[in-house]
Amino acid sequence: MSSSTAPVPPSFSVADRPWIPVRTRTTYEHVGLRELLLRAHEFDDLAFAIPPVASAVLRVAIAIAARICGLDDTELSASRWNRLRRDLLEDTDRFDPKEVYAYFDRHEHRLDAFHPERPWLQDPRLAQQSDPAGINTLVLGRATGNNFAWFGPHTDAAPHPVPTAEAVQHLLLHHFYGRSGAAKHRTVGAYRHNKLTSGPLRGAVSFHPLGRTLFETLLAGVPAFHGDSQPVVDLCPWEEEDLPNPMAPPAPVTWPGRLLTGRSRHALLLVPSADGTTVTDTHLAWATRHPKLAVLDPYVVLQLNPTAKAPGKRQTARRADTGRAWWRELEALLLAPDESARARRPQVFDTLNDLPSTVRDTLRVRVHGFHQDRQCVDYGWYTALTPPLLAWAQENDPERAQRIADCCRSAEDIARKLTKAANKAWKDTTSPPGAKKTGARAGRSRWAERAGAAYWPLAEKTFWRLLHDTDQPVGPAFAHDAITALRQVTDSAVIQHSAAARARTTATSTLRLAGARLPKGS
Repeated sequence: MSSSTAPVPPSFSVADRPWIPVRTRTTYEHVGLRELLLRAHEFDDLAFAIPPVASAVLRVAIAIAARICGLDDTELSASRWNRLRRDLLEDTDRFDPKEVYAYFDRHEHRLDAFHPERPWLQDPRLAQQSDPAGINTLVLGRATGNNFAWFGPHTDAAPHPVPTAEAVQHLLLHHFYGRSGAAKHRTVGAYRHNKLTSGPLRGAVSFHPLGRTLFETLLAGVPAFHGDSQPVVDLCPWEEEDLPNPMAPPAPVTWPGRLLTGRSRHALLLVPSADGTTVTDTHLAWATRHPKLAVLDPYVVLQLNPTAKAPGKRQTARRADTGRAWWRELEALLLAPDESARARRPQVFDTLNDLPSTVRDTLRVRVHGFHQDRQCVDYGWYTALTPPLLAWAQENDPERAQRIADCCRSAEDIARKLTKAANKAWKDTTSPPGAKKTGARAGRSRWAERAGAAYWPLAEKTFWRLLHDTDQPVGPAFAHDAITALRQVTDSAVIQHSAAARARTTATSTLRLAGARLPKGS
């Protein structure tokens, strides 16, 4: 009589299995969430190949760090909260191992990506409520459905499994940066629908304070509580006792757990291989059909438009742009909140001056952007690292902060004038003789596109030079860069067409005059 053993169900603990790449000087390794917190004082930074995944993991890790250190206590006054964080950074250099173990042991069964009842950041009900969407749907960059395979030989007819560690990263991408539009139908009771709404960070660029160690990064990145009380207990998705009711309105956005980790619009379920080493399929559907809750993310620059008719349009997150250099954000990052400003710095920056000087003076900013349209097209992601710049903040050096603001504003104003002048020069050159000239066409002409691409590298060099040479007027310097860029892209046309020479002369005069009219700068 033969005996058989029941197969071991697949398992992948995001707390203990290595899936998070980290860097210590020139050494790289992979760790789970528990080790990430236990050894945060040893690591310099996260090392994800996909920057928006790093932004998502930082939000998850910061929420857990706040729990472990007691920085999630809404009963603390602002001064007591700042003092607690300052004491943690001055008196310790690591998280308390007992608190780290206690937290992860308490939520252990909800930190398994393949748990049959509570898989991490997933909804097991999708196995009955929606059809599988295919593994290619999970991995951003793979072709799905009838789309062309531009970046790899992936088709729905021959799907390639994804290593589980990589699949967990893409799971986070969907929760934070997920697309809108059609998906597989999800049926809940008598309700059936197949439309997704976009994730809370779709198309956003995030600015994260970066310390000398990951320990400093996580503590500096905890946003302060703004408000008198919270209507319900704050919980991260994996801390909830029950799965969310997709038909009920979402819980209020509370601080810090739901603010940082609980605003997803997507429901997913990973389908593992028999041994759990890979993911072979996925379910993707809507998590809620209720409107998004109004909330200000603490790591994004807010564009301000006080004249907007709809209150929700008066503060919008600045969108990521692969063609936009990080230094162009310095005005927004360094100036204190001001009702007359065009942008507001990320909320997390408001308390950075309360950090110990040893941390504050070395603090840099890690930029993570994901250039996407508002629906389903992903253009590209990027990351950047600033030098230590809190010493330039308005609270510490108002003259330097104002000089930076003048430079940023002038550079942007001249860029807009360059686009308009290049468009008009293009039209004046290409329009038939005698045609009615009504100004520049809508959008950008070929000259405007190429001149803009040539202008910004020149403007960056000028920007840093103007910070040191504070006596030089700002406007004329950037106007000179714009004229240089326009000449570079029109030289060949000027040689061949007299109309191009006349149009360029007019455009350069316009730009020179625009630069002279701009404020000289402080």
